[in-house]
Amino acid sequence: MSTEEQPDRTPEGAPRSLAEALRTRDDRSLSALLRTRPDLITPVPTDLTQLATRAGTRASVVRALERLDHFALQTAQALAVAPDPAPYDALLGLMAGDTPDETVTAALPRALGTLREQALVWGPDDRLRLVRTARELLAPSPQHPSPTGLGPTVAEATAGMSPGRVQEILTTAGLPSTHDSVSAVASLTALFTDRTRMAALLSAAPAESLDVLTRLVWGPPYGQVTAHPAPHLRWLLDRGLLLPTAPGTVVLPREVALRLREGRAHRETEPLAPLLEAAATHRPQAVDAAAAGQAYTALTTVEELLKDWDEGGPAVLRADGLSVRDLKRTATALDVSEPIAAFWVELAYAAGLLASDGEADERYAATPAYDEWLELPTAERWIRLATAWLTATRTAGLVGGRDAKDRTLSALGPGLDRSAAPEVRYRVLALLAGLPEGTSATADSVLARLRWERPLRSPQTDPHSIPSTPGPGGPPRDDLRSRLAQWTLSEAEMLGITGRGALSSHGRALLGLPTATTAGTADTAVLPAEPGDKLPAHHQHTPPTAPLEPLGPAEQAAAAVHAARLLTPLLPEPLDHVLLQADLTAVAPGPLQRPLADTLDVLADVESKGGATVYRFTPASVRRALDAGRSASDLHAFLTAHSRTPVPQPLAYLIDDVARRHGHLRVGAASAYVRCDDDTILGEILADKRSAPLRLRRLAPTVLAAQTDPATLLDGLRSLGYAPAAESAEGDVLITRAHAHRTPPRTAPEPVPEGPPPPDDTLLTAALRAIRAGDHASTAPRKATAPAPGGSLPRTSSAETLATMQAAVLTGEALWIGYVNAEGSASQRVIAPVRVEGGFVTAYDHTADEVRTYPLHRVTGVAELADGTP
Repeated sequence: MSTEEQPDRTPEGAPRSLAEALRTRDDRSLSALLRTRPDLITPVPTDLTQLATRAGTRASVVRALERLDHFALQTAQALAVAPDPAPYDALLGLMAGDTPDETVTAALPRALGTLREQALVWGPDDRLRLVRTARELLAPSPQHPSPTGLGPTVAEATAGMSPGRVQEILTTAGLPSTHDSVSAVASLTALFTDRTRMAALLSAAPAESLDVLTRLVWGPPYGQVTAHPAPHLRWLLDRGLLLPTAPGTVVLPREVALRLREGRAHRETEPLAPLLEAAATHRPQAVDAAAAGQAYTALTTVEELLKDWDEGGPAVLRADGLSVRDLKRTATALDVSEPIAAFWVELAYAAGLLASDGEADERYAATPAYDEWLELPTAERWIRLATAWLTATRTAGLVGGRDAKDRTLSALGPGLDRSAAPEVRYRVLALLAGLPEGTSATADSVLARLRWERPLRSPQTDPHSIPSTPGPGGPPRDDLRSRLAQWTLSEAEMLGITGRGALSSHGRALLGLPTATTAGTADTAVLPAEPGDKLPAHHQHTPPTAPLEPLGPAEQAAAAVHAARLLTPLLPEPLDHVLLQADLTAVAPGPLQRPLADTLDVLADVESKGGATVYRFTPASVRRALDAGRSASDLHAFLTAHSRTPVPQPLAYLIDDVARRHGHLRVGAASAYVRCDDDTILGEILADKRSAPLRLRRLAPTVLAAQTDPATLLDGLRSLGYAPAAESAEGDVLITRAHAHRTPPRTAPEPVPEGPPPPDDTLLTAALRAIRAGDHASTAPRKATAPAPGGSLPRTSSAETLATMQAAVLTGEALWIGYVNAEGSASQRVIAPVRVEGGFVTAYDHTADEVRTYPLHRVTGVAELADGTP
């Protein structure tokens, strides 16, 4: 019989199973259970018995254990090595030891309440039961030692031992012999759990024997011995302080270890979350300004990236993703490292601004949504990026690593989704939000806090394993959750959600948290903190308003509006002018308005970036503007209108000189030809040895023919220092404008959830109603009927079913029926028939809480309910 069902040992009135314990809960308690374990209603169970069964499955219990904090998990581990069932005092003794610990005593009810709420523990305080699956996962075994480091009990370790050997151990330990092994094991157990007698026994032990016990006491409890053990080991074996489990292997019994540990199941308990350590404290205004500067840099970086891919970006790898070479080129173009370039590429992809075009020669390019994004106000464009980052499961930090098949993970490629990423991002930012405004935390303290909150495995490890994990104070683990937290801290800074390591005001607003302005604490002075200073106690825990999960759509929309309102005044105003200099450069002292920036990008080349952008004018850049349809007069007028300084004479000469030669030569398609009214220029071209690859020959005094295509001919002549212009078949000059290649409409990639999402209130209400109704249908007392095989619903003939239905319509009584739907799924229902006609019964279905019509031929059986039940 399972640990959840032991009616013979359960006092009257106490729940005999987890299902009965769930039946004693109210709707509020059941709602809390289903919110924390949403896999339990996917799909909705038919009744509470099925809910309890699902709550005890291995996959569900593993998922629930992984979401426990360190102290709640330690409590579950202690229950796994406690007697089953265990009184509360025994659990407290395992957690606090023989010496009372006020902190543990105060925190244990909270941890036990968490385990009860998540249906991992049930029963009253005097009979606490850990669900069987959790006990199997956490209890010690030779293959999987307990996280507590405890071994098996004396009874378990001596299960295969001969009765004679057990009696020998009793005699050597100074205990009287017994008539059977059961009483002998009980006598030995009583000795090991008695503090006074155990102290007397150990006082006679050799020093080497005590050293062995010291090495085994905190685990692992197993050791190796030879066929002829040393005297100090023989002393322990003869008295049962070490018991053999296999040839050459001995174990320290659990009762002995607990007595040596002074009753504690854990070396150290962690009832409270680790404190966050302040790294530095800045004025909130300085934090907001730094974050706003980073936010604007993020926008310009994404624009620069997609502008560089305007005519079609890198090719898509056969296995999807960006090649290492293309990532390096992108990093060089953005003047950043490759990991940071991967972050910006993935961010644009997550925001739906970048995708593959899906053509035969598949390439990456901007989507139509990018053009719409460019038209948004600056703050709203940032909100789009920040929101996409918060909810994305794609993790740029994995780029360059290896997957399970030892294949390199590439940017924009498969295998980058990590379902834990959104939760970790929100949690890290929520921790920062719990600090005073303007205060940043050390990365080590943030990681220690996260390890305390989720001490079990990372999502990369085996989902069916429950490993032994070090406490928050132990050595740091390089698990995925810790790496996600580190990436979150750096990415939030690059994106402008944080500034100088502290959460900004618009970052708080984006998370739906109150800001200094909304809370009425603006301009509050914050004292500087020295690195390593611990925060006051009231700042060590996250405030109740800090979200642990992403906001809903409506809340997120409202938070985005508020964040945009806070960010807008912090962003620099775009300028409508530049400063022209005599060295053929133009200095933009700040961000430029879009029309001005777009024209300058064509007319000049960017030479350097920073607080100010420096553009350089060259013959090639001026020719590029002329090719785009601008005339020399247009360029002069443009520079005069947008320069705060006079147009330098060298720049004016450069424009006029390039314009004078631009279009003097005309290139068209013959294969290709060159024509010019000045035949001497054509003669110079033919005489130039560098024109040999173009294979030119004169057709007429003003026309040369080439055996190359027009594009190659244009490039070749420009390399010779000429400024040819392309012309159409009609002889008109072709204007070459920048071509913006766009993909077909694409949607942003959907996040990959780790499991079912938390149910909303509507789903919870409907699920609870269905579970309650189904449980009522399966447990409602029924009038005596002929017993059915296996205790299932009695089957009735069609005539009996019809007669019972018609009688119920007249009397208004409720019936218990079995029903098989069109898909062949059988269910039990409680209905109140209203009308029976045409082979159908119309009834109020208590299970579904609505009026439904059922075909009578699908009703497998019917029975009347006992008096007094609806």
